[in-house]
Amino acid sequence: MLSNPWVYLALLAFVIIAVLAAIAVKLLRQLKQQTLAQKQKEIAQQQALQQHDKKIIASVIIIVRAMKEEQCDIAEGCWRLSVLLDSLKLSQDLSVQFPAIFTFYEAIKHMPILAARKKLDKKTRMKLDFERMKLEAEMADAIRQDIALLHQYANERNSMLSETKTTI
Repeated sequence: MLSNPWVYLALLAFVIIAVLAAIAVKLLRQLKQQTLAQKQKEIAQQQALQQHDKKIIASVIIIVRAMKEEQCDIAEGCWRLSVLLDSLKLSQDLSVQFPAIFTFYEAIKHMPILAARKKLDKKTRMKLDFERMKLEAEMADAIRQDIALLHQYANERNSMLSETKTTI
């Protein structure tokens, strides 16, 4: 019986199949671990983005309230809001939702601020101030409407981000 070459070939085939099956099982386990690790990484990344957006939305709410209560002028508020809204990671097309804020920002973003503004001569500063005030007067109503909508949007987004964090 042991002299039959078919027995040896069958044993060899069995050993090869067993080794291949063991390798396949090992590879499947590795794949499962990698898939799980990737899912955990994606969840952690999503949570980080949500945390980032939650901070930004909290700042947006503060600025919007200040603008509503006229503690922050239109130019400064639109400048800050545009920059903050552009930095949101999980929201898109906000410039379409709040066009007046972004339009105003685009019109004034070339104007120097802080130290650069102080370096300007008085005539240039007055000219820029007049340009800004004229634009504020023209766009004030549209900006106030956007501010009201943005306040509602930010509060809803803040609630949604808070709920999402607890469910993940």
